[in-house]
Amino acid sequence: MSRYNTPFEIHVHGEVPLRPDVTFAQLQDALAPMWRYAGARSLADGAASAYEEEPGIKFDTQEHLLQLCWTVRGDEDFREALDEMGMSLNELAAQGAAIEVTFYDTDFDEEDEDEEAPEESRDDFIMFFVGPNPAAILQVQRDLLVQDVVSTMERHFDGAELVGVVAEIDKLFAQRFDALVNSLDIGKSPRGGGHSGFGHGGGRKPRHLH
Repeated sequence: MSRYNTPFEIHVHGEVPLRPDVTFAQLQDALAPMWRYAGARSLADGAASAYEEEPGIKFDTQEHLLQLCWTVRGDEDFREALDEMGMSLNELAAQGAAIEVTFYDTDFDEEDEDEEAPEESRDDFIMFFVGPNPAAILQVQRDLLVQDVVSTMERHFDGAELVGVVAEIDKLFAQRFDALVNSLDIGKSPRGGGHSGFGHGGGRKPRHLH
């Protein structure tokens, strides 16, 4: 069933390395919450994006890679589909991976915005993490954070001066992993990390261009 008058255009973007033995049927089952949300009857039917210029959902059997550049129209309830999909995709992933999910407010138009009474965009942005185990997910979270921090601080410091900063980040993630091991939530996949909360007010995040 097509979705009309929905408050968001939701863009899902990322690459997930898969185990060599993963089949199309397994991937179709894991991604069912996404393609069913789009009103499709199968992965093949739902793999196309709402925008023709986007590749959509691709399964590279040679590289054992799931490629996502896919837009669907929907609402906040898409987050539930993401949670369900993530749990299934964890079992197929060969290593940790980050998936960007952007909610674009379809009712917000910067050009028509009233300067005297500005209306904030409801855009939102999250990083969704998947992986075969908590350690793999924490590793990709750590790598993204180090990349962000080093990129920002290299504007002011030489890269060699940031060794201590990276070491402190490693300590924080080691503590988080120890806490996971010692908790009853070891089977749950952490998501979000420090990469969430884009978008209420301010400039809009540009769409991915390919």
